[in-house]
Amino acid sequence: MNTGVPLAGLSGSVAGTNIRGSITGAADSSYQVAALLKGGPALTVAQFENYYRPTTVLGVSLTLTAPTGLYLANKILNLGSDRWIFKPEFALSQPFGPEQKWQFDGYANAYFYADNTSYHGREILRQDPLPGFEGHIGYSFNDNLWASLGTRYSFRATTFVNGVDQKNAQQNFILGSEMNVSINSRNSLLFELAKALVHQNGPALVGFSVKYDYTWGKGYR
Repeated sequence: MNTGVPLAGLSGSVAGTNIRGSITGAADSSYQVAALLKGGPALTVAQFENYYRPTTVLGVSLTLTAPTGLYLANKILNLGSDRWIFKPEFALSQPFGPEQKWQFDGYANAYFYADNTSYHGREILRQDPLPGFEGHIGYSFNDNLWASLGTRYSFRATTFVNGVDQKNAQQNFILGSEMNVSINSRNSLLFELAKALVHQNGPALVGFSVKYDYTWGKGYR
């Protein structure tokens, strides 16, 4: 099970006016449970170190986002959404090619939103589900370096305020790439780049990130 509580800051302004605001604090927390339906047997640390058998892997997960983030009903800028969000997902991983160095990863998921009953104070915000499909093609250069190219497409998620259709159905197509560098058995770096090529009523995403992972415990050298 994975859990997360992001800390964030947000600021904004209305063009042509002196209206501006900012907020800093905790956003909504998330919780995920996952299970493998095929492939990927449970291993000890010693077994995992010498285990490499490319095989088809099929998994399922459920992510729950709880309305624990900072939310003020009378404010436009908020870090929390004041509603529950459920995201079931199915995932498939299939190695292929010479020496099984290539790998295809595919995902099918959907976001389901509970109602926000204090939207802008007393209004009720309802949102249709947001289904999406994601695919990645990756290549393993060696034990310490792999890279991938991926896409994601999502659609629908029209919102309704007090039952009135806001005519804002989404259509999003994102292209991205990743590169993972294992420095040693404990330390690794992950580089990510993404751009939204289509963003109808969705975020005009352009981003680059660097993540550092450190693994600790007696079973690791």
